Amino acid sequence: MAAIVGASGSAALADDYKTNPFTLAYQGAITQNEPGKVNIHPVKYRLNGLDIVANVYTPANYDAKKTYPVVVVAHPNGGVKEQVAGLYAQRLASEGYITIAADAAYQGGSGGEPRHTDKPQFRIEDIHGAADFITRYPGADAARLGLLGICGGGGYALSAAQADKRFKSVATLSMFNSGRVRRNGFADSQLDTVQQRLKQASNARAQEKSGEKILYAGDADMTDAQIAALPFDLYRQGYAYYWKSHAHPNSTFKYTQSSLLDLMRWDATDEMALIDQPLLMIAGSKADSLYMTEEAFAKATGTQDKALFKIDGATHIETYWVPEYVRAAMDKLTPFYAKTLSR
Repeated sequence: MAAIVGASGSAALADDYKTNPFTLAYQGAITQNEPGKVNIHPVKYRLNGLDIVANVYTPANYDAKKTYPVVVVAHPNGGVKEQVAGLYAQRLASEGYITIAADAAYQGGSGGEPRHTDKPQFRIEDIHGAADFITRYPGADAARLGLLGICGGGGYALSAAQADKRFKSVATLSMFNSGRVRRNGFADSQLDTVQQRLKQASNARAQEKSGEKILYAGDADMTDAQIAALPFDLYRQGYAYYWKSHAHPNSTFKYTQSSLLDLMRWDATDEMALIDQPLLMIAGSKADSLYMTEEAFAKATGTQDKALFKIDGATHIETYWVPEYVRAAMDKLTPFYAKTLSR
């Protein structure tokens, strides 16, 4: 744990949301809007009766009378728009795209009760809703709409793109198949407790609907020693990222336990053959979550234009913030969108 915190310690001050007027928690984040540079625009819109908050990034020298390609960026499980989703949205805006990073419904700064509900159908609808909003934004070219999903947002992006053909191309970074992991455990480590956990989720829903205390999963007050003892890099480094180096008050690992009823019967790869758009999947070569990207990629039989890129030496969380790995990801994303979202 000390090594993880030490590695990100130099980033901690630069990534402190408290020092950023937009509460952005990533290196190189915009601190003020300046003419001739990438600008950020906090927005709010309605989706199925809920208020959704988002940040729209516009390219340098943005002119609303011109037209620009557009990319929707979906954030990780537990993440918010001010973290890695914002970083990649800003980087893509610097390449000439109008981008949007929104907080999921029931999460972050967006509306919805109970708080921290995390159901696949809601996260997928968030992506459709972001597309609805951003394609009407001044200067947005709805015919050149792309999608980028990160971690859990990657799994939901795959599902959204299976049906929503407004997206002309889809990319994922460190894709996390939330359904498979909630059902089987990370690396399929909890197969023997599936039925037990489904019963717990069922009981949690009954308790929730009866007006009693809402039960939550996924959140814990852990010491550094306990975090260091976790069996997977993703979780050890995830706690360092979300609790320390890139913490944000709207970001939390927890979700309603009743959400598991929906999560555990869903899988991001169930209808992968429906994706006929160009597909780029990026993951770290040392990521212990890599098996999810590889499985989804193999099932994407509906498109002939697909590529899998492994960032040499990177773990899952390191693709979120380590400068050399972010550059490596952008070196693939930039030509991918330039090709697939061209006029």
